[in-house]
Amino acid sequence: MTHSETTRITVYGCGPDEAVLFRELAPGLGVRPVVTDAPLSEDNAELAAGGRCVSVGHKTVITRAALRALGRAGVTYISTRSIGCNHIDVEYADSIGVFVENVSYSPDSVADYTLMLMLMALRDAKATVRRTDLHDYRLSEVRGRELRDLTVGVIGTGRIGAAVMDRLRGFGCRVLAYDKRPVDRPGPRVEHVPLDELLHRSDLVTLHTPLNAATHHLLNRQRLARLKDGALIVNTARGGLIDTEALVQELESGRLGGAALDVVEGEEGVFYADCRDKPVESKALLRLQELPNALITPHTAYYTDHALRDTVRNSLTNCLTFESGNRHA
Repeated sequence: MTHSETTRITVYGCGPDEAVLFRELAPGLGVRPVVTDAPLSEDNAELAAGGRCVSVGHKTVITRAALRALGRAGVTYISTRSIGCNHIDVEYADSIGVFVENVSYSPDSVADYTLMLMLMALRDAKATVRRTDLHDYRLSEVRGRELRDLTVGVIGTGRIGAAVMDRLRGFGCRVLAYDKRPVDRPGPRVEHVPLDELLHRSDLVTLHTPLNAATHHLLNRQRLARLKDGALIVNTARGGLIDTEALVQELESGRLGGAALDVVEGEEGVFYADCRDKPVESKALLRLQELPNALITPHTAYYTDHALRDTVRNSLTNCLTFESGNRHA
């Protein structure tokens, strides 16, 4: 899509790799990007004056004050460079005339990473790598498990959940799926079941559902207790889907077999930062990293060259679609 007139779009929270892509892709779409690495705030919202659309990152919570400041600057559309919108009060934005929309990107990035975390958890990769780094080459006392012998529960069957299930079929395991809006044809070896049944029957549970008021602490203390002894949890969606305090207790007791988490409650301000020389305030995160049966990575499942290019291009095209009048706030 091209415009005869250049469209001005302000890009907030833009990392160096994203900035390269915005400057590469924007001219061909008729866009003049105003790029800043600073996240959107009340103080810098005036950077967006002169345009109706902004693109924001997902790493920082956007306050209501910042949304009001955008509105005063004349902004009526926010494209968040993420699938989730939990860092923005979407209903409040809508109430002041600012429409918020997410982007789509290659589901394969997160799906591939999810399978990697599954396999690492099943083979106790965290302990193996740590021992090997210390030149301890003995076999682990705990034998690994094979995916084909297990039942995997997939919570959320959108684009990413579906891509995960597609990969799981290649391993030959039984797949249980739960979604509030189940697909008509889930595919071979996939059985749609209620959430409690999925938790009771699964050897491994993986989360692929949005975080909102209805799904906050979806895996709470009561639901975590329904999991099999020795079950594993993988989360590449959003940290708030799990009651972290309850999960830590289940892992510390040894009742659950382990967790591989790319997202954690309280990650904001910690993930994506170099914390080697400063304290990490999140006690839950620190405790999880200490546990031998918990594997933590810093919200990086989405981070591939393909997905990042998709994200930048789709954020730009979403803004242009709004500008063209094909989408209304």
